[in-house]
Amino acid sequence: MQSRPVPVRTILTVIGLVLATYLALELVVQVRRVLVWTVVALFFAVALYPAVDLVERRLPRCRRAVATLLVFLVTAVVLAGLVALFVTPLAQEGSRLAARLPGLIEDARAGRGPIGDLLERTHALKYVREHRGQIRNFATGLGTPALAFVRGAATTVAGSLTIFVLAYLMALEGPKVVDGTLALVDEPSAARIRRVGAACARTVTGYLTGNLLISLICGLLTYAALRVAGVPFAGLIALFVAIADLIPLVGATLGAVVAGLAAFVHSVPAGIGVVVFFIVYQQLENHLLQPVILSRTVQLNPLTVLLAILIAAELAGILGALLAIPVAGMIKVVLQDIWEHRGGRPLRLPMRGDDAPSGRPAQKE
Repeated sequence: MQSRPVPVRTILTVIGLVLATYLALELVVQVRRVLVWTVVALFFAVALYPAVDLVERRLPRCRRAVATLLVFLVTAVVLAGLVALFVTPLAQEGSRLAARLPGLIEDARAGRGPIGDLLERTHALKYVREHRGQIRNFATGLGTPALAFVRGAATTVAGSLTIFVLAYLMALEGPKVVDGTLALVDEPSAARIRRVGAACARTVTGYLTGNLLISLICGLLTYAALRVAGVPFAGLIALFVAIADLIPLVGATLGAVVAGLAAFVHSVPAGIGVVVFFIVYQQLENHLLQPVILSRTVQLNPLTVLLAILIAAELAGILGALLAIPVAGMIKVVLQDIWEHRGGRPLRLPMRGDDAPSGRPAQKE
């Protein structure tokens, strides 16, 4: 059998596809920061979309733009209030720490106090004395990381403002974009996409609000436990624990380790008490808070959650770990819908206005 030569058109097509793929990947790499901001803004827009929808329906003659502006203004005020609520005690404790820092350093050098005693027992002071020159050289080179930190802080502020504006525009123009896109397909397919999209939106909204609520409870309880144990700088440590608790699976453990070490530095009884508190709280969070708050939003088994977090963290770092569970929940919703449609059993996902009345089951399609 004689082989025929590959047409020139086919070769050029393959080369063109390879070049187009390379250019697309290069473009993604170059604008990855903007893409990350866009993804975060999309999640915030989806989370606030039900509130905008509710305001638009409940307030008479309220236009979409006004409803969106009201919801985002309220959100901004709430966030500013939370920041002010934390900033005041944090500033006070930061001032106290700055005032006590010279004395703590002097006590640590002399081997006095809880920190000095800890350093003496772990032979850390001996190591510092023997490697004083290396430590001085290391401290001298910290100027560049400090400058990078300032640049990172400026980038974070600019990114936060950009995300807020993007989320506002997405929530405002979302219905038009969705309606215009669904107008390109037939009515049954459009209805199916709307139902699946509504289920995905509820997954994102429920996870974000539930995770924030759990972290808030964790921070408040940690602050109370540290204050009862007499651990200094309880507000700073509790804020770190609350932020770390946003990271699924490992965040609460990370916060507990930091809080426990700070308590043990203060005193052994305080450290034991804080460790016991976190053991009890972990059981409370795992078996009560998370099932109650997240059971109606994201239905995923622990193995799926762990794999999703590991893969997402490897691809996108901390941001990937934070968004892994809602993304996995959305993928599950889509795959479940595809599977049930293949089996001839369409997935019934209620949308706004077509929920089954109370006391009556939803009609099968």
